[in-house]
Amino acid sequence: MKKVCVFLADGFEEIEGLTVVDILRRAGIETETISITDNRRINGAHGIVVEADSLFAQASPETADMLVLPGGMPGTLNLKAHSGLRDLILQFDREEKYIAAICAAPSILSELGILRGRKACAYPSFEDSLECAEVVQDPKVVDGHVITGRGMGAAIPFALTLTALLSGREKADEIGQSIVYNGSLGDKR
Repeated sequence: MKKVCVFLADGFEEIEGLTVVDILRRAGIETETISITDNRRINGAHGIVVEADSLFAQASPETADMLVLPGGMPGTLNLKAHSGLRDLILQFDREEKYIAAICAAPSILSELGILRGRKACAYPSFEDSLECAEVVQDPKVVDGHVITGRGMGAAIPFALTLTALLSGREKADEIGQSIVYNGSLGDKR
C-alpha cells in the first residue's frame, strides 16, 4: 500500500492540507498527518485546530512514497524552519521519491534547489521568487517526482493529481466523480 505524509505546522492553509488528506484517504491511500511541533494540535491559518496523527519526532516519514507540504502563512515559514523536514525533503529528492508542495510551500523546494531546471507553480505572490526553469500558471504542475500547486482554489485538482500518480488515473477519476468535481486534471495520464 502506498503511503503519504502530510506535514502540518501552525499557520498551515487548512483547505490545502485537509483536502489532500481527505481525497487520498478516499482513494484508500495510507495518509498520515505529521505535526512538526511538539504538539499534535495544530492551529491552522484561519483558526481551525487540527489534531495530527503523529509528531515528527515519533513518525517514520522516510518510509513514505510521497511528502506533501501545504502552504499558508506562517505555516510555510514554520515548515521551512524545521531542519529535520528540510533534510527529509532533500533525501526524497536524491531518491527521486514524490515531493508535493502547494501555494507558498513550493518556495521551500525552490530554496532547497529542487526546482532548478523544472517547471513549477506557486501562489502568485511567490512566483517571482521561484528558482525554476519555467513558472506555470496552471493549478498544478508535475515535473518528474516534483508536484507543485498554485493555492487553495487548486487543492482538489492538486489532490486528484497526487491520487493519479499513486493509484492511477482511473482511481483519481472515480474519486473526482464521487465528490462531484467537474474540473479536469488537464493531462491524459
